[in-house]
Amino acid sequence: MANLDEIDRRILAELQDEGRMTNVELAGHVGLTAPPCLRRVRALEDSGVIRGYHAEVDPAKLGFSIMVFALVSLKSQAEDALRQFEDHMRTLPEVRECHMLNGEIDFILKIVSKDLQSFQEFLTSKLTPAPNVASVKTSLTIRTAKQLPGVPLE
Repeated sequence: MANLDEIDRRILAELQDEGRMTNVELAGHVGLTAPPCLRRVRALEDSGVIRGYHAEVDPAKLGFSIMVFALVSLKSQAEDALRQFEDHMRTLPEVRECHMLNGEIDFILKIVSKDLQSFQEFLTSKLTPAPNVASVKTSLTIRTAKQLPGVPLE
């Protein structure tokens, strides 16, 4: 875990809320002048605490009206089989998140699709026949009540 002081935490909280603010704006929000603020941001980036900057897009406005969570069980949980599945998921642009779980289910995937027909085609042609897949259970998202980036920094 990174050794962060209060100013680093405030910098991270501000950037999680609004990643496009200028360094001068950020410095003002956290009580620093611009040069030391920029040095702290660069140090957070260099240490890997800040992994990147992204635009939050509206999937529906880009034609992706369907979001599905898929619970995937594999035939084998050998490390090479797990890595092969993960590598395959990285090649599928519809799979936006892939998390390995402990317990009965091996992976949970967050998948986006343009419509139900496109999702069905993805499911039957790309996901279910993927190497080592034993079963897939899917749940279509009805609505999202909360979706926040990052972690709580209070």
